[in-house]
Amino acid sequence: MDEQFCPRCKTTKYRNPSLKLMVNVCGHSLCENCVELLFVRGSALCPECGIALRRSNFRIQLFEDASVEKEIDIRKRILRDYNKREEEFSSLREYNDYLEEIETIIFNLTNNVDVEETKKRIENYKKTNKDVIMKNRGKLSRDETFIEDMLEQEKQISEHRRKEIINEETAEKRKKIKNKEELIDELMFSDASASVIMKAHQELNKVTDNFLEKKPPPTNFSTGIKIGGHQASFQPIRIEEGEKFSYKPLQLALLGPSAFSRSDVIRQGFTRYIRDATLQESGGGFESTIACQRALQDAMCGLFYKYDINHSPAPSVGSSSSNSTTMDTEHSYMDTS
Repeated sequence: MDEQFCPRCKTTKYRNPSLKLMVNVCGHSLCENCVELLFVRGSALCPECGIALRRSNFRIQLFEDASVEKEIDIRKRILRDYNKREEEFSSLREYNDYLEEIETIIFNLTNNVDVEETKKRIENYKKTNKDVIMKNRGKLSRDETFIEDMLEQEKQISEHRRKEIINEETAEKRKKIKNKEELIDELMFSDASASVIMKAHQELNKVTDNFLEKKPPPTNFSTGIKIGGHQASFQPIRIEEGEKFSYKPLQLALLGPSAFSRSDVIRQGFTRYIRDATLQESGGGFESTIACQRALQDAMCGLFYKYDINHSPAPSVGSSSSNSTTMDTEHSYMDTS
């Protein structure tokens, strides 16, 4: 993604980390300072597309791509009018066609495709379905009602849980104060030694702490998050460390000539026939000799391994004499080379 910048003053996020980009209905972004300068009278033309804009319609740009902000704004405006629900259609096919029409309108307005025709289409729909639009704006859908009920239930559970935590903390503080007072009274008036009293008091504190650690089961919310109880903490996973890795170079048993090394490639002048590495490639650690060395090794890899005729495997049962003749020919060729 390209770096964010204001198209008017060319200020970038790199040069000004506190840069705030704002976007309007046209989808073109401006920084906060340019909005203050251009729209000092409340309204002005967009520097990019020339559309008349109001200062009150500017909002902070949340996404890096301003076209996403434009699409979200258009979708909100369209769905305020196109607010029919599935139960208002006689068949699922009609409802799907209705949803497809909404997406077509949003796409056209977002990408400036047949804008005037699309606006007329919206106006005709609003005139035809004026009563239905006003009626649906005043009532919530089943999903929205279900979500509101669930949020209200979660709110009550969290409030109840908060009160339980406060009561537990208060009881724990009172218990500690009481134990402390009892310890002081025993040290002052008991005939036992101080070490015995301290040891008994410590044992009593351990029992009390174990009892307080037994928390109630966690509360399950609609999002799947568990609050309270013995929940797993977000700590890094412990990885059992095994034996440390030690690099061992690969040992190849070459039965033929040695493979080309980097020094051989340079000394014998093979690099004259390939281009030099660019600055970007050199920055990544690449060298032109690497490609040349690999190409030479791939081209002549058959010469590095000489086939031993004396230790050739015995021919399988049923193999034809022509196959053995062919292998003998190949062996003699490799010996000659």
